[in-house]
Amino acid sequence: MPKLSNRVHTFTDSVIRRMTRISDEHGAINLSQGFPDFDPPKPILDALAKAAYEGPHQYSVTFGAENFRKALAAKQGRAIGRTIDPNTEICVTCGGTEAMMAAMMTICNPGDKVLVFSPFYENYGADAILSGAEPIYVPLVPPEYHFDISIIEDGFRQGAKAIIVCNPSNPCGKVFTREELMSIGELAVKYDAFVVTDEVYEHMVYAPNKHTCMASLPGMYEHTITCNSLSKTYSITGWRLGYLIGPAEVIENAKKVHDFLTVGAAAPLQEAATVGLQFPVSYYDELLATYTEKRQYFLDGLDRIGLKHNVPQGTYFVMIDISDFLALPQFQGWTDLQFCEWMIINIGVAAVPGSSFFKEDVNNLIRLHFARSKETLDEALGRLAKLQELLK
Repeated sequence: MPKLSNRVHTFTDSVIRRMTRISDEHGAINLSQGFPDFDPPKPILDALAKAAYEGPHQYSVTFGAENFRKALAAKQGRAIGRTIDPNTEICVTCGGTEAMMAAMMTICNPGDKVLVFSPFYENYGADAILSGAEPIYVPLVPPEYHFDISIIEDGFRQGAKAIIVCNPSNPCGKVFTREELMSIGELAVKYDAFVVTDEVYEHMVYAPNKHTCMASLPGMYEHTITCNSLSKTYSITGWRLGYLIGPAEVIENAKKVHDFLTVGAAAPLQEAATVGLQFPVSYYDELLATYTEKRQYFLDGLDRIGLKHNVPQGTYFVMIDISDFLALPQFQGWTDLQFCEWMIINIGVAAVPGSSFFKEDVNNLIRLHFARSKETLDEALGRLAKLQELLK
């Protein structure tokens, strides 16, 4: 067999998706891959049923159906604080995953450097590699996940073309403050670089924290490529509807990359999801209230069990410290991945090993999520309680 590309040997398959496959094999409760176990809003489902019979069923415009783009422009224009041109400043993609990949391939040449916070959503490192760029990692230091701005400036001095900012951050739940974003933005302007943001969890930010769009800050729209998705906001992760927002010149070129990656997102799904984009502000208030309640319910349950965890400022992810378990004789020498695989089989709950998110040598954290019904969370907490019996 001829040799394969060198790049495919520089990263693994998705550990998150691998945990889901193992969870499914053993009938565990899947708190690894972040998708809800409850239905999308009924108006969206009703619109989908209508689209099933009335269409559209053929290709839409490759960079997004016109009504979908107009609805996106109206919704996100309010968040960014400017009028977004739906024809020149938006490109609809097959999920936020493709949005990020298209952004990276649009701005990066082989050999360029890109700053990536660690911990990071696992796709970012692979995105950099696939686009020919070299990632430079910036530590977010637990438990507060603070960062040193001088490390970012050093990366820009090395010629970094861009920095990826996931806000709120998956996996650690950090919400970047306006002041933090301004300090990053000032450096991006100073060194004439891009900020590529992932704002998928923008509506899951818990008081007193507030979400700030990087593109809304003074002078930052021209330096920002906003990547986002409808997946988490409307509980439609399987629909794969994402988008890019940015300056016209960037989006014009991103459209070309997108066209040859996937041609376009599913037309009937765009038609149905347009209804969701037109929801009133009250929908997002209710969504936040729902997840605020779920967060507190799950964290209280973890506290009753005695599992050590962080308190996420945003997203629906929680980092659990498993140091006490790895110190037990039966687990000594184990990796967090081995522990997660053991948990699936013996506890019946699937988590993601923290090492898949960190560039640093971190082996004591796992990620769980709480985007589940109360009944599912109760069952999961009951199973997780068995962990504490190991420490007695």
